[in-house]
Parts: sequence; C-alpha cells; structure tokens
Amino acid sequence: MSSLSREPSSFRDPSGFMFKKNNEFYRQVNFYYKDDYDRLMNSGLYEELVRNSLLVPHEEVNLLEAPEPDTAYKVIKPKKIPFISYAYEWSFEQLKDAALLTLKIQKLALEYGMSLKDGSSYNVQFHEGKPIFIDTLSFEKYEEGKPWVAYRQFCQHFYAPLVLMSKYDIRMNQLFRIYIDGIPLDLASKMLPWSTRLNFSILSHIHLHAKSQMKYSNKQDVSTGTIFISKQRLTALIDHLESSIRNLKWQQTNTEWGDYYQKTNYSDKGMKHKEQIVSDYIDRVQAKNVWDLGANIGHFSRIASNRGISTISFDIDPAAVNQNYLLVKKNQERNLLPLLLDLTNPSSNIGWANEERKSFVERGPTDLIMALALIHHLVISNNVPIRSVAAFLSKLCRYLIIEFVPLHDSQVQKLLVSRKNIFDDYTQDHFEKQFGEYFDILDSQTVADSVRTIYLMRSKIGL
Repeated sequence: MSSLSREPSSFRDPSGFMFKKNNEFYRQVNFYYKDDYDRLMNSGLYEELVRNSLLVPHEEVNLLEAPEPDTAYKVIKPKKIPFISYAYEWSFEQLKDAALLTLKIQKLALEYGMSLKDGSSYNVQFHEGKPIFIDTLSFEKYEEGKPWVAYRQFCQHFYAPLVLMSKYDIRMNQLFRIYIDGIPLDLASKMLPWSTRLNFSILSHIHLHAKSQMKYSNKQDVSTGTIFISKQRLTALIDHLESSIRNLKWQQTNTEWGDYYQKTNYSDKGMKHKEQIVSDYIDRVQAKNVWDLGANIGHFSRIASNRGISTISFDIDPAAVNQNYLLVKKNQERNLLPLLLDLTNPSSNIGWANEERKSFVERGPTDLIMALALIHHLVISNNVPIRSVAAFLSKLCRYLIIEFVPLHDSQVQKLLVSRKNIFDDYTQDHFEKQFGEYFDILDSQTVADSVRTIYLMRSKIGL
C-alpha cells in the first residue's frame, strides 16, 4: 500500500506543490502554471540552468502519480537534496552566495524572456558544496515594463539580513526564526547605524525602500504594475544589487571557538591518535551519513566527508561555521555542509501550523553522530544532565562516537573558573552508566597523552 503526503512547506503557491509518495519526493504542476512551465522547458532556460548546476534537475513522471489529478498538468520528480537547511542555519558567506545565485538566475531568466516571481531564501539549498535553486515553479513570463515582483522579498530574505550581519551583528540571521518571510525592512532600517544612510546602495534598498513600503501600505502595491520599469532599468537594478552584495564583508572578530584548534591541549601525538580512533570507528560502522555536533571548522568532519560520506558539520560559533564553509569552497568539497546549530536550543518547527520549516530533530535520524569534546560544554556550561544528553542523542542516530572529557581535564577546569563546582556526578563511571541505558557501548579508547576517552556506541532504540 502506497503512502502519500503533501509537504507542508509548499502550500502557498497556486502553481503546484511538493508531495511525498513511498519515501520519494515529487512536485505536482497545476494547470494554473501550464504556460509558464512550458515556456521554462521550451525556451532553453531550464537546460541552461541545469547545465550550469544552478537549478535542481527533474524528470517528468506518470501523471497518475498526481495526488490532485483534476488540477494537475504535470508531475515531476526533482533530484533529491540530502539535507534541507534554512537561512538561520547558514553562515554569512553561505547567505551571500545564496543571494548571488538568486540574482544570477534572475539575470539569466530575463535573457530568456522570463523572471523570478519569488525572492525567497527557502528556494535555495546547499548541495555538493554549492548553493542550488530548488523551486522549478518560481519562473514566470516576463512582461515588458513590469517591476520585479520579487524585489521586496529578495531584500527581506537576502539584502537586509546580509547588511545587518555585516554592519550590525553577525547573529542577525537568527531573526529568520521569528520572521519567516524575511526581516522587515522598517525593522532593518531602525537597527542599522545612521552612517549606513551615506551608503547609496543601503540607502536605496533598505532605508528608502522601507519608507516606500510605509507610504504605499494602504494603497495599491507598487509591484503590481502601477510603475513602468524598462527591461534595461530592471537589469540595472539586479546589477546594482549584485555589486552591493559582493562588496559586503564581515570583519570576523575573535570568537570563543573560532580558533579552537590553536588553543586545544592535545599534543601532536594525541591529535594523531584521536584522528586514528575516529577514522577506525567511522570505517567500522559503514555510515552513509554523518552529523558532527560541535564540529568547529570541521577538522574531524572531514575524516568522514573525505571518505565520500555525506556529512553535516554543525557548530554554534558563526565564525567557525563561516571558516568551515570557506574551506569547503576553497577545496571544492562535495560531501560536507557546515551549518549553525545551538544544540541547547536547536531549530524548531516554525511557520503555518508549526509545519512549514522542519525542526533539527525531524530532519534526522542519521546513521552516525560524532560528539567530540562536547559533553562537558553541555553538562557544565549549560547544566544539561548527562542522562538527558544520552536520551536526546539516542533518538537522533544509529551509532555514536562520543568523547568523554573528565573533570580534571584542563579545558574543563577553565569552565569551572567562574562558577561553583556542583558536578559531583560528572564522572566517567556515571557517564557510562547513563549512556548505557540508551546505548550499547561497543568500544572505548583513551586518547594518547590525554585523560580523554572516545567511545563507540549503538543506539538501543533501533532506528
């Protein structure tokens, strides 16, 4: 018996929707979108975008697959993206690259007589080390003189967040967790330093744009065709946005974990031994996908990804994640995706009916989790009981590689400098007992020249 369910994230578009059938993803194209779909496919634009790895490819399948056949024109099966991520999980450079991809596609679309009707960050995912556009139904026929209907949304989803991250605070992309359709321009305008009004691009696309929105808030939307904009002016607008975004920089400051590997107390011998232990455990479990929690800039993540294993490299530090992504770009790595994650407050379900964007947990489980030099931060810095950590991780993975860092380790002692030691039960015996309730402990090894132990475990839940 086949199972079928609509994807909650694609209910807003009358052009069609995503659905899942027998664990495979499809998209129904409605008759409403027939003319635009045919133009996309027959104009050469689709081939151009796919050939340059800018748009996710698809194949047309039997129309009988359509869950709503009365409105279905086509059913397509897009290439699967292994892990869906969101803008509040991206680093500055990831959001910047996603913005530039969107503008590049818009310029190409105009050359083929089409235009993007959406400027949403949710239309972009990261796959094989690069951003890629995933919304096949986001293209419409270009009408001469019509303003770019996606301009405001693009500014809310890309331009305003990038400017705020660059000029105000790198953490401003977390506002996406509150404002699902991008950061309101009036809010961005109020938060930005007054000096940004001296920057013509920021003045135009944020400050004056925000005032224009307020002026026309009770009138017909200026993007519906009341203003004539020639194709030449529209192209100039896209070029101006592109130039402005390329020039945005984040002056990276020293953060707590941005230079972690320069501060670590491992000797060269200890680091090599740790790498060997992790390598052996990864080979032993034959994982197809890996989540590395607390990955910093991805040193140990790459032990997995360099084996061709799809690896998500999570960290709480925006500087570390940004460095990690820049390494991915520099080395043209295809199997590693760096993402922001606060494990004590992971991404939750948000949007309409709390279903549009999936939580961190719902995007699991994964074959293998690596949690190296992490447990002491959760337990001591955040007062999370060892038992709670074990219970949580057991739901997320089949296998676990975890490092226990004892109380007398120098890094743990640093955590205790500014607080009272109330962690009498933070012992290796207690750790093994608590984790033993949720995992089978398959192996453990003490890292050379250290007091740390690395464990290989298998979840008892049987994921």
